[in-house]
Amino acid sequence: MPATCRTTSTGKPAPPPAPAAWRRSTPSATSTSWLEAQDGVIDPDDLAAFRAAVADARPLPDSGRIQRQTPPPPPKPLQHLADERAALHESLHGRIGLQDRLEGGDEPHYLRSGLANSVLRDLRRGRWVVQDEIDLHGLNRDEARQLLAGFLAEALHHGQRCVRVVHGKGLRSPQKTSILRQLVRGWLAQRDEVLAYCQARPHDGGEGALIVLLRAAKKQRAA
Repeated sequence: MPATCRTTSTGKPAPPPAPAAWRRSTPSATSTSWLEAQDGVIDPDDLAAFRAAVADARPLPDSGRIQRQTPPPPPKPLQHLADERAALHESLHGRIGLQDRLEGGDEPHYLRSGLANSVLRDLRRGRWVVQDEIDLHGLNRDEARQLLAGFLAEALHHGQRCVRVVHGKGLRSPQKTSILRQLVRGWLAQRDEVLAYCQARPHDGGEGALIVLLRAAKKQRAA
């Protein structure tokens, strides 16, 4: 009987293909790491396939801007803060007394000690004609104080008795209050030539201005 050859199956699965044969079909193909073989050498076929895949890619134009991760902090109004501290100091240590308040209201006014209340009453009622004015709003503390001092000296020199000082209402300031208004009130009360002041009437500036009564010049008093 002739010999026969029979092939039987052992039931074992076929071994997996070599890594170089299946590497491209794995999920890692989306990463550049698939270009490198285990020995660290890039397969020329893989490199060519990668270059073909990104051939149509274009880099984003450089705008020259640096993207901030967090927004910058808001700027600090240093001059405004300095003026605010100065106003607080002068309100605590200045020479403004209780006569700086009107009975039954907060309308600012000042009357030099020893003068009759009728002086302030006449000033509030418009009995004095405003002869000149100065606009200080928008200036910082040092600028406003210097200009106000020069303005009062000039008014006294020319014999002017009633002037208007505009300090503004502070609507554009961070706290919506006029720090300059507080400073001006203190400065006026410390000036020897100032006899009284009161808040201007609505048509003269209202809360944004003061009507100031000055003493007579020496030559006027001598006459």
